[in-house]
Amino acid sequence: MPIRWITLILILLLTAGCEGTSVISNPESVQTLRGNDKTVVIFWHTYNDRETRLLMQEMIPAFEKGHPDIRIKCINLANNNELKYSLIARASSGRGPDIVRMDITWVPEFSHKGLLEPLNALPGFNELKDAFHQKAMNVGHYNDRYYSLPLNLYTKLTIFNRELLARAGYSKPPDTMDEILELARKRHYIIGLGGLEVWDTLPYVYSLGGSFMDAGFTRASGFLNSDSTVRAVEKLAKLYKEKLIHLSAVTQNRDNWARVRSGSMLLTDEAPWFFSLLKESDKRQALKQTLSVPFPRGNGTSSIIGGENLVMMKGSRHPAEAWAFMKWMTGVEGQLIMAKAGLIPTNKEAVKALNVSRESYLYPYAQAVDDIFLRPPVKNWSQVGEVYTVYLHQIFLGNLSAREGLDRAAGEIDRLLEEEGEPRHSAGPGS
Repeated sequence: MPIRWITLILILLLTAGCEGTSVISNPESVQTLRGNDKTVVIFWHTYNDRETRLLMQEMIPAFEKGHPDIRIKCINLANNNELKYSLIARASSGRGPDIVRMDITWVPEFSHKGLLEPLNALPGFNELKDAFHQKAMNVGHYNDRYYSLPLNLYTKLTIFNRELLARAGYSKPPDTMDEILELARKRHYIIGLGGLEVWDTLPYVYSLGGSFMDAGFTRASGFLNSDSTVRAVEKLAKLYKEKLIHLSAVTQNRDNWARVRSGSMLLTDEAPWFFSLLKESDKRQALKQTLSVPFPRGNGTSSIIGGENLVMMKGSRHPAEAWAFMKWMTGVEGQLIMAKAGLIPTNKEAVKALNVSRESYLYPYAQAVDDIFLRPPVKNWSQVGEVYTVYLHQIFLGNLSAREGLDRAAGEIDRLLEEEGEPRHSAGPGS
């Protein structure tokens, strides 16, 4: 083969589609490919390896086929605070990407700081906003504007070892969290938590009848330090002291999932990706070993919502093209492609079309997302969550009583929510 043809093929391979993890830079806005000008839209994302393969091999080619004048350049990055602070710095100086797949807990802070483009005035938005799961849509609602589109949802389920349940005489898990804790105490079964952060513990607190904030997310006092929440945290801390709760983040042994499968742990809680990453034969074996069910309801829903939304960064160089990609990603075709990796769609029509079978690991997750609670969509959520975690550590270590620790946490969180001169975040209509 002539050398010039080899060179041409290599150039085409290097310039086509989505890139892997990359050094963040300011790429050119227009690139010539095969003699045609294509507008380059920069997309930062945090997909895992399997999800990235679907993005590269199916989603981007399908979008670009229908939009031949647009090229999507993807930057794959780790989902951590370094990414968050980098985004804030770059968007503040007008050097950010066009679009970001952003954790839903970040959206309120970015919208409050004025780092996102409002979507309300873009063509087709009013028809589009009713297509999505409402709680996920309301994450991006602030000061009567919407700043994000829901891209994917997930929640956590309690995952039990079937054999341990059977030994204790249960064909299905107990109906309440109090019964689950009593079963663990009576049979000396271990419960595996990831850590003491909100994502790890609040579903258990809610299942035991506790609460966090008022419905409008304006105060924690009277909720986080209520009698019911104090009792819930006392029960969990007592079980930890009895060595019947294992905190994998504390011991650095994070494989609760493997311990439940092997029968050395009664239950843990996980999102669906732990199933989606398994090979098919191993997945079938895991489903035989475990039983996944929603968290028992306390005073209300106890299953927590997680996920990512798409946002357009302030100063996007190509808002029209970026909006076209955002609409396509959150449409039925795009959502169904990513559902192959276990990501639950936010588009209600895509959920209907998904038609998950009862035998699928995804089935209980898809059922649970209709009854989930939202972490408070406040601008300084990261600080609020840190206060909660710090005081829970003090309580579990025995340095503070549950009453004293939660009183202090509620007071500090109230001050964060009432910072002088800072308007409160709107949770959106119908939340």
